[in-house]
Amino acid sequence: MAKIIAIIPARMASSRFPGKPLEKILGLPMIEHVRRRVSLCEGVDVFVATCDLEIKEVVESFGGKVIMTSDKHLRCTDRIEEAVNNIDADIVVNIQGDEPTVMPQAVMEVALPLIKEELFQCSCLIYPIVDKEELRNPNIVKVVISESNSIMYFSRSQIPYIRDDCGVQFFKQSGIMAFKKNFLHLYSKLPATSLEVSESVDMLRIIEHDYKILGIITPNVSLGVDVPDDIKIIETIINENKFQNELFQKIK
Repeated sequence: MAKIIAIIPARMASSRFPGKPLEKILGLPMIEHVRRRVSLCEGVDVFVATCDLEIKEVVESFGGKVIMTSDKHLRCTDRIEEAVNNIDADIVVNIQGDEPTVMPQAVMEVALPLIKEELFQCSCLIYPIVDKEELRNPNIVKVVISESNSIMYFSRSQIPYIRDDCGVQFFKQSGIMAFKKNFLHLYSKLPATSLEVSESVDMLRIIEHDYKILGIITPNVSLGVDVPDDIKIIETIINENKFQNELFQKIK
């Protein structure tokens, strides 16, 4: 049986929202919403990876596990790669620390298909785009997939371009990814690529170096927090959505 672990990268120095991981959502720090939800997935060890003592102290005060990493990392995947160096695991799941509505089942959704796949070394949950306004939002990374669900490209621009409306489905990237541990170490050594830097999307490095990413379509959408105004939106969702509220009652 493959061993699956979950790593939640978090840092205080967010360019758009400094101090974001410790921002309170309904009285609970954002990072704790994420950690506690992921911890509901049975059989998976959960760690927060951070370079900030403030985050370490808060998470450990609630009984969570923390791995301290370098403060030089610009990409969350590099932080995760350092964090797993001394941990026994086959599959490493990356859950972004700013997705406080993440569903516990997301861990297995993204990890289990990867165990069976030899062609793919990593996977990413992707969500159907329902609100067309999201296509114009550069904070939302759009995704194009092949017939076999291999991810062809990520972009902050609208993709694909629609010349003739033939009912094409639009997708967006989630902050939930899984890597085979050996590949994660290889990925961290690959040179950064021009498209990765231009789009500011880590996973493009994998595609540009000719490795494949499995896109896993799920209706279990998790919303991220990009700017302070998103906090109120998340609180409303947790209060008013039946499933989100039930989860909150379990973890608070």
